[in-house]
Amino acid sequence: MTTTSINGYSMHYIDAGKGIAILFIHPPVLTSLNFTYQIQGLTPHFRTIAFDIRGHGQSQASEQTVTYPLIVQDMKQLMDQMSIDKVFLCGYSTGGSIVLEFLLTYPERAWGGIVISGMSEVNEWRLRNKIAWGIALSKLRAVGTIALSNAWSQTKQFSLFRELFNDAKQGNSRNVEQYYRYSLKYNCTSRLGEIHLPVLLVYGEDDKLFHPYANILHQQLPKSELVFIKKADHRLPTKAAEPLNELIKQFVDRFSL
Repeated sequence: MTTTSINGYSMHYIDAGKGIAILFIHPPVLTSLNFTYQIQGLTPHFRTIAFDIRGHGQSQASEQTVTYPLIVQDMKQLMDQMSIDKVFLCGYSTGGSIVLEFLLTYPERAWGGIVISGMSEVNEWRLRNKIAWGIALSKLRAVGTIALSNAWSQTKQFSLFRELFNDAKQGNSRNVEQYYRYSLKYNCTSRLGEIHLPVLLVYGEDDKLFHPYANILHQQLPKSELVFIKKADHRLPTKAAEPLNELIKQFVDRFSL
């Protein structure tokens, strides 16, 4: 784990392994540690990179408003610093939206994308309410409460729970709120046809709330494949790590040049 100066702020990131690079993007409050099992499982085969978004985990709080385009610029700057020409992007939940935004902005810098339990828009009241609850708690500076709930829902393994919670509770409430707010208004569905790189879509069979979002992406993305992991819900990076890692490995092996 290390830190570097990216576009005026101190970014914390993990960089492990060698070869084709996979860059992981986390949702609000959670941090790079949410990809612990992916780093462990995929590092023997690839270079794995995960970073804390501005104002999350151990990354410095941001004076600029946290938006997807800003996060994409930070990712590109990190790649430039590492002299990495192209990566596979892998985003979880709202991190999947940032994968799509990067592919739309810098397609020449990516081999392809992996969207885990993600969406191109928020068009349904149940998910809107979940995000609104995150906004409300962030405004109350109750990031620790969100961190406790999220960390516990991701894993019941105490050692990992403790790591996730201790990392997540450090989040800056203003930046966390900004990330949540941007996810409510973001909508790139009408532009999905512009993404001509391969995209792997992975969802839990039991994550019914997100199946309509999976179908939108699969229908609109020109080169996508959709896989549902059996007996799994939304929390695939920690709750279904083995089948998820195998899908990622197969996808990267197939489309890396």
